[in-house]
Amino acid sequence: GGVLPMITSCSPGWVNMIELKYPELLPHLSTAKSPQQMFGAVAKTYFAERAGIDPAKIVSVSVMPCTAKKAEAAREEMCASGYRDVDVVITTRELGRMIREAGIDFNALEEAEFDSPLGTGTGAAVIFGTTGGVMEAALRTVAEVVAGKELPKLEYNEVRGMEQTREAVIDVVGVSVKVAVVHTLKSAKMMLERIKAGTADYQFIEVMACPGGCIGGGGQPVPVDASIRQKRREAIFNCDRTSELRKSHENQEIKTLYDTWLGKPLSEKAHSLLHTHYHAQNR
Repeated sequence: GGVLPMITSCSPGWVNMIELKYPELLPHLSTAKSPQQMFGAVAKTYFAERAGIDPAKIVSVSVMPCTAKKAEAAREEMCASGYRDVDVVITTRELGRMIREAGIDFNALEEAEFDSPLGTGTGAAVIFGTTGGVMEAALRTVAEVVAGKELPKLEYNEVRGMEQTREAVIDVVGVSVKVAVVHTLKSAKMMLERIKAGTADYQFIEVMACPGGCIGGGGQPVPVDASIRQKRREAIFNCDRTSELRKSHENQEIKTLYDTWLGKPLSEKAHSLLHTHYHAQNR
């Protein structure tokens, strides 16, 4: 029942803009919560249940490259479990300051495994941090789900790059899917005007508010320029290339979450915890 083109909703700065200036286009927004809010909702429910912890005693803290994530966590509707999805958000720059003030030497820290459940990540998750990454992660999964088998193609270079608007036609198991990737609010506004005019004939559009995506977020270490963004992109794609798992649907912990607790992706429980709705706002 969605409206095409569907547009990503994981960048809260972008969501804020469309709510304020283009509320008539809100039906195009994906109802999926951002990864920050999904993780918080699952931590207060599934993780709490598995770990035997009272969710009222869990404090969910996100470390984010984005200052707008603070406002996102405070949204009234982000508490479907009965508790705030995310209690506190600090930026990467704030965390860096805390580490320096505490005198923590990372080279002296012992290696340790992440907690389970929810400690396993994928390369697809890592590339969310740069423009085009959300699109590429989605394509990796959609193509194989539609095909019903593992496919040889893993990297979608068609959606990578730093142009403020990129277009591509992707072959998904014999079906041509037209997509666009946009970063900066200026470019987002131009895309929305095209949608209003009926000239944006895409099926899926990724929008990120900051130049380069989250790598250029307002909470990141400063200064930030084109060369620094490029180095961060290279680091992200290198992390993806060296990851044992590179596709979201191959994450066994996520499979277990759905198989044993959430049910099907469109189940009532999954929808209530992992999805939300956006609304017109007045400044």
